[in-house]
Amino acid sequence: MSNLQTPFRYDFVGSFLRPQALKDAKVAYQNGKITKEELDKIANEEITKIVAKQKELGFHAITDGEFRRTFWHLDFMWGFEGVEHKNTGNGVKFNDELAVLDDTYLVGKIKAKPHPFVEYFKFLKQFEDENTVAKYTIPAPAQTFQQMIVPANYETTRKYYSTNEELIHDIGVAYQDVIKQFYDAGCRNLQLDDCTWGAIVGDAAEQRYKELNIDLEDVKKELLAVNNLALEGKPDDMVITSHICRGNYHSTFFTSGPYDSVADYVFAKENVDALLLEYDDERSGGFEPLAKVSQDKKVVLGLITTKSPALEDKEEVIARIYEAAKYIPLDRLCLSPQCGFASCEIGNKITEEQQWAKLKLVKEIAREVWGE
Repeated sequence: MSNLQTPFRYDFVGSFLRPQALKDAKVAYQNGKITKEELDKIANEEITKIVAKQKELGFHAITDGEFRRTFWHLDFMWGFEGVEHKNTGNGVKFNDELAVLDDTYLVGKIKAKPHPFVEYFKFLKQFEDENTVAKYTIPAPAQTFQQMIVPANYETTRKYYSTNEELIHDIGVAYQDVIKQFYDAGCRNLQLDDCTWGAIVGDAAEQRYKELNIDLEDVKKELLAVNNLALEGKPDDMVITSHICRGNYHSTFFTSGPYDSVADYVFAKENVDALLLEYDDERSGGFEPLAKVSQDKKVVLGLITTKSPALEDKEEVIARIYEAAKYIPLDRLCLSPQCGFASCEIGNKITEEQQWAKLKLVKEIAREVWGE
């Protein structure tokens, strides 16, 4: 087992553009032209290739690119008892288009069971070596909690949970179980992807919750409570990080706003080892909230965008790193793209060649800043 632990000075969030062979195989499977076994074989082959590419570029974290998923978050939720889903053509409105997502809702109490993602991790684990560590990404507990109390799901959820507190308890306990499953499978680096904090920043979010007659401070307390409950009792030698996102679908975004209004919660009090933060454009605000990051956390600055093919100016990125270092020590900072390259199968509007160019730039800048 590798003793390396994320985050690294040069890192990435986790998802990669789906190769055409995998896209074609998925369509063929959906049309009944190939079997599930044949689809899995092609997925295994493409994951093997994407891991080899990550190693070739010299990155220490390796992921499976999330190649077995349709959605970065919903597929994981389907692995719990009590959760069902259906493709109805509905979705979530992003800034430029509708993100088409399966309806995902409760049909009973949420409970853990042997999770398919743990089996996916076991396939990735075999590629670890002395220079790399297998990192797995799952949606944060808060993401599952929010999914079940969105207006479209609220009445259904209330059939099984009369209060949010009861729902938070069951989600937290179910995640504790799954985290242990990952640990027992050899996972020592788990990343919680979390759009919930990004969804409640900014004036638009405040207005949205006001219209729903919901106190935003209560929402923050609930998000923190469910995430920290899930982390209770986590093994000391397991690194768990959190990626805070404002939405990433086909190069579009869901929300805008600085971290100021949530820093007292997620930066100061969430019990993760590191935060991977979007900071690729003005939508994220300034670095001042980094002063509230608790001293036991590292911060991975997402200064390189995955939404656009244009390569950032190296000197400008370096200047921004040193600007952030005014609020948190440089030795607690790392660098990565702001999000994955394909949070959902559709991927962002860049090419695979541009994807790799972005990662090469991340590594080049990190080595210049930190010398490692």
